[in-house]
Amino acid sequence: MVLAACLMSVVAQAQQAPRSEVFPEIEAFVDGYVGGLMANQHSPSGTVAVASGEGVFFAKGYGFQDIEKGILVNAETTLFRPGSVSKLFTWVAVMQQVEQGKLDLDTDVNRYLENFQIEDSWPGQPVTLRHILTHTAGFEEGGLGYLIVDDVSRLMPLAESMKRYQHVRVNPPGAQTAYSNYGAALAGLIVSNVSGLSFNDYIQKNIFDVLGMQSASFEEPLPERLANNMANTYVLEGGKYASKPYELISNFGPAGALAATATDMLKFGLAILNGGEYNGKRILRASTVDEVLNKQFSHDPRMPGMGLGFYQTEVNGNLVVGHGGDTMSFHSDMVIDRTHKLVIYLSFNAVGGAAVRSGFPRAFYDKYFPVEKTAHKPPTGFSERAGKYAGSYQFWRSNFSTIQKAMMLASGFPVAAMPDDTLMIGEDRYVEVEPNLFKLANPHKSGIPVIAFQENADGDVTGFVAEGLPFMSTFKASAHQTSSFNLTLLGLSLLAFVGVWLRYLYRRGEFAALPAADKSARRSSLVVASANLLTVIVGGVVVAALGMKLFGEIPWSFKAWLLLPLIAFIAGFYQLYQAANVWRGGLLGGIWGRVGFTLVTLAALFMCWFYWYWNILGWQYLT
Repeated sequence: MVLAACLMSVVAQAQQAPRSEVFPEIEAFVDGYVGGLMANQHSPSGTVAVASGEGVFFAKGYGFQDIEKGILVNAETTLFRPGSVSKLFTWVAVMQQVEQGKLDLDTDVNRYLENFQIEDSWPGQPVTLRHILTHTAGFEEGGLGYLIVDDVSRLMPLAESMKRYQHVRVNPPGAQTAYSNYGAALAGLIVSNVSGLSFNDYIQKNIFDVLGMQSASFEEPLPERLANNMANTYVLEGGKYASKPYELISNFGPAGALAATATDMLKFGLAILNGGEYNGKRILRASTVDEVLNKQFSHDPRMPGMGLGFYQTEVNGNLVVGHGGDTMSFHSDMVIDRTHKLVIYLSFNAVGGAAVRSGFPRAFYDKYFPVEKTAHKPPTGFSERAGKYAGSYQFWRSNFSTIQKAMMLASGFPVAAMPDDTLMIGEDRYVEVEPNLFKLANPHKSGIPVIAFQENADGDVTGFVAEGLPFMSTFKASAHQTSSFNLTLLGLSLLAFVGVWLRYLYRRGEFAALPAADKSARRSSLVVASANLLTVIVGGVVVAALGMKLFGEIPWSFKAWLLLPLIAFIAGFYQLYQAANVWRGGLLGGIWGRVGFTLVTLAALFMCWFYWYWNILGWQYLT
């Protein structure tokens, strides 16, 4: 189907839903917000559902469950992938076992593991379920080659995947928040071990069946009774939507493998909103729900923080809890507002669905719970002490032990002190409102509303935490860890290597007449320049071509490319050997020839360090 025709049909053919008397004109509001963004962002399908404490009062589908067959999305029957919203079911399962006395939140998780143990990286500081549920276990991030696959034959039992892909602990438990899919999947395995049921069977029996969630499943592939109602996965290719295989997340299933309808997701949300009960059936005690939703960890007491798995954020001054979720293709959110007795669930398809999902809750609250927003004035003289905040910050939710570490080169938050007594954080200006606490100078912008910086005992700024992301603190990167340092020197090095080849091409007629020692040195420069240029160029092409596919498998092309950094590394040290010969023998016709050779050598040595530091040497793509 032609893209334009599809987009024109997104709202016009959407499933109709009754208007709500609780929120006047809610259908018109949602249609207007969702329809325009879906068209602009190229999201072919989505669903929005809203409930009060009394039950569902708005549920509507948008776009197409199946474009080729012309099947429209129906909020009650079409399944979407909520991604990490799935974790809420895992956290509830853990707390059910805590209520039964089979699990203790503050016991070493190794007590509950059968065929492997979490490495004792910090002696005397074991990982507990409380650490896992607050994302403070200290695990690094990982997923390249195994997190989301599309081949059923590559799925394995949860215990096997947790053993094989155990993530390195990079912080002591309780020190920093770093969102962890591995931690969530590990929690699911623990539930399975102590309950005697597979994780999927446990959730089916103790949550889905209890709440009457008949259109929800963690099984992959989906059971036949649900498969025909699953919203197809789409990507935009050449102006048309192309269907993609069902994403398989079972290797880390408890972290994100759920598929469910919007109305079934509301049943779960209402159970949490109503103290663990829905339609007369209970999944948790009311006191346990309070424990789950109340703040259990925060890097700054002035900020919303982590409950037990559920996380807090503020929208227009209202404290809400819930969870967002993303797969490669689906982008979802669940918001639970106990003050207004409200549950919101939404999910949208394709890359553009992220923009539709991320802005909806704030737009909803601006519509129905508006607050007056005033600009913040910077304190006079702040610029005199603003320098301590300046730098580049990285999320602790990063990888440090494998080639995925190099992904930090494309991330990071730059912070700069401005002469008008503000901080520029990313692309937005912030004003200090309390010591180390900053708010958007323009509250009408869509950036992060509040940022709190962290200090060590010496008063040095070490990181910050952002409102809405209590599960991912940051650290202040050292100079050699920053993108600006690395990319600047990388660019200069590549320029030097290009210069080597340009010099050779311009003066290649003289090459044959050079003395043997000079010729050997020049040949070394050509080899090291070629090896590094090929490494960067081929690597860029391979990574660009594979893209997000790398999170499902490591193709032969990627493995073959990793030979080039090894060659470049060896060539770099041979270049250093030749540099010693050049200076010792007074080669290359004079001082400027030797200086030029030395600059190429320094570029080659930087590249050696670059490959080593960012884990590009060798086949380091598995945790």
